[in-house]
Amino acid sequence: MPIRDLCAATNLPASTFYRRRKPRGEASLREKRKSRRALSDEERRRVLCVLHEDRFVDKAPAEVYAALLDEGVYYCSISTMYRILRENGEVRERRNQLRHPQYKKPELLATGPNQVWSWDITKLKGPEKWNNYYLYVIIDIFSRYAVGWMIARRESGELAELLISETCSRQGIDESQLFIHSDRGSPMTSKAVALLLSDLGVTKSLSRPHVSNDNPFSESHFKTLKYRPTFPKRFGSIEDARAFCQIFFNWYNTEHYHSGLALMTPATVHHGTAGTCNRRRQAVLSRAFEKHPERFFNGHPKVLRLPEEVWINPPSKTADSNATIASITVISDSEVSVR
Repeated sequence: MPIRDLCAATNLPASTFYRRRKPRGEASLREKRKSRRALSDEERRRVLCVLHEDRFVDKAPAEVYAALLDEGVYYCSISTMYRILRENGEVRERRNQLRHPQYKKPELLATGPNQVWSWDITKLKGPEKWNNYYLYVIIDIFSRYAVGWMIARRESGELAELLISETCSRQGIDESQLFIHSDRGSPMTSKAVALLLSDLGVTKSLSRPHVSNDNPFSESHFKTLKYRPTFPKRFGSIEDARAFCQIFFNWYNTEHYHSGLALMTPATVHHGTAGTCNRRRQAVLSRAFEKHPERFFNGHPKVLRLPEEVWINPPSKTADSNATIASITVISDSEVSVR
């Protein structure tokens, strides 16, 4: 019977039959034979040497083939040149390729106000399409207090320099006291801002490219702004935008109870009255407990604790606990109407 019929009758794949029939280690009976048309080893070495010549080293095999034909020389076909290069591991992009550098993750720690600021720029839609205004905002990451803001008709390093300079003066920033963190927008990386921060003794910090999580406090603040019920789809003029932001920032700094600040306002934390506020709240809770202790199943109520430290990218738990905060690169840029 044919082998195929036997395998079908016994429900055995023919490939399994032949594999088991052949003893292990036995050389194949049908060795691959070299074609009589193939180049000899000496000819292959000669072709490779030609491809390595200075005049051909940066050319494709097709160009080498054409150039040799013009000189009256023929060694082999274009496909054979590729085959020889492939055997020697030389079929690849031979030009220098751009490699994205490895950026270090910024790690910044704030244990009090005016130690680390985060700033960014967002667009506010104007009365017509393609007509936008630019809102510059500087946030203290420990207190979430908006220490400075402005609205301008354009993004500019000179305007950012003006905003940062006036904000540092108003907050009484000393030399080597402050880190300023931002993304890598053109105003943030401008020469004007870099020189200003150097003169002020402020350390600049930049987010990694295409990593929005490196600047979370500014992004969160802009979301709070644009999700306000009164935030319009468009502003009628730049004066209209400034009037709206004047009301918003007053509310945000002095009336907005921030969930990340133990339900205190940014102004309370920034101006150092958080301890007094917590003592008043604790007194209220204590009186409520004394009046109706049965309503507090978990015992005496306690106020929420204000975070003692705030991080941009806290170190991983596996990192050395004694590692110092990495230094970073600065940024900044702004425009008109500083508040």
